[in-house]
Amino acid sequence: MACEQRKIKVFMFPWLAHGHISPFLELAKTLSSRNFMVYLCSTAVNLSCIKRRLTEKDANSIQLVELHVPTLPGLPPNCHTTKNLPPHLMPTLKKAFDWSSHNFSKMLKTLKPDLLIYDTIQPWAPIIASKHDIPAVVFISTSATMTSYMFDRYHNPGTDFVIRYAYV
Repeated sequence: MACEQRKIKVFMFPWLAHGHISPFLELAKTLSSRNFMVYLCSTAVNLSCIKRRLTEKDANSIQLVELHVPTLPGLPPNCHTTKNLPPHLMPTLKKAFDWSSHNFSKMLKTLKPDLLIYDTIQPWAPIIASKHDIPAVVFISTSATMTSYMFDRYHNPGTDFVIRYAYV
């Protein structure tokens, strides 16, 4: 009797923008092709778009997991994505997303993944994962320039952003 190797379970948690979801989905497909079980978590409105991009083969090892985001005044469930979201609702979406951290914690407790891969937009995710003894790594899907800019703004608010060139 052959011994079947246990699949490593990875919980992937991108921000609610398709520009973040797409790289996570491509990474999920790569991991699933290497015998990982992937749980890709997002809101219902995003999952319906993701589902159309999965093949039957992908669906065997990529499970879509719905994050229940609280409905806030002025933010109906069909707006639980950045796609077509009016700019003035972005802070409300972020607040609702942050308030879903309890639901996120329950999913980790239920699914018991071996690893969390999260986006930079939810710095609370690795804190929750550590409470469940789940290691976490950030997956930065933006360019090096944008990442550098965002980290600089965080650490040096109110100053000019300067790019220093390295000469070789």
